[in-house]
Amino acid sequence: MAATDTLYLKIDQNVVVNAYQVHLQDIASMECTNEAVLRQLKQKKIYTFQEKDTAKQKKTRIQVFSVLNIIRQIHEDYPDLEVQNVGESDFILECKAGIAENKALEIAKAVALCIVIFFGAAFTIMTFNNDVGVAEVFTQLYEQVIGKESDGVTEIEIFYAIGMPIGITVFYNHIGKKKVTHDPTPIQVEMRKYEQDVDTTFIENASREGKSIDVD
Repeated sequence: MAATDTLYLKIDQNVVVNAYQVHLQDIASMECTNEAVLRQLKQKKIYTFQEKDTAKQKKTRIQVFSVLNIIRQIHEDYPDLEVQNVGESDFILECKAGIAENKALEIAKAVALCIVIFFGAAFTIMTFNNDVGVAEVFTQLYEQVIGKESDGVTEIEIFYAIGMPIGITVFYNHIGKKKVTHDPTPIQVEMRKYEQDVDTTFIENASREGKSIDVD
C-alpha cells in the first residue's frame, strides 16, 4: 500500500441493516485509490448485534456510532491509510434481522390513520369556515355582484366546493401514486424533517448517556 492512498468514507445519519453481523460495506459508501484495500475493507466486520430468540425480544436493535470509531477500526488493519470522512460524524445503526413484517397490521394502521386525518381535516375546514363567517361573506358578495338575495346555494358556493379539493391536491402535489410535479410533496418534506430531528435527538441523548460507541 502506497503512503498516499486515501479512503473516502460516507455514512448516512440513519443506516438500516438486515443482518446481525455488520460489515463496512453494509453501512458506508467508499472510494479508495487502492482497489485491493477497498475490497478488503468492504468485507471488514465492524459490529455484531446480539441475536434474540423469543418473539417478545425481537425488536429493532439500535446503536449509535461515532465515525471516529469506524476510522479507528480501519486503521487497525491499515495504519498508514488516510481516511477522509465526507458523511455524518455520528450515525444510528438499526438492525432489523429476524423481525417479520406484519403487512396486515401495517395496512390497518395506514387505514386508521387516513380515517383520522380525513375527518380531522374536514372538521378543521368546517370550523375555519364558521369562525371567519364564510357563508355570510359569500351571501354579501353574491348580493353585491348579482344584485339579488342568495338562496344559500349559489355559483360561489359551488365553485368554492370544487376549488377546495383541487387546491388541496395541487398543494400536496399528490394524486394516488402519481405526483403533479417532480418536487417532493409537503408531507415528504415534513417527514424528512421529523426523521432528521428524531435521529439528531437520539444521537445527542446516547452521547450524553455514554451509550454511543466512540473512541476513548
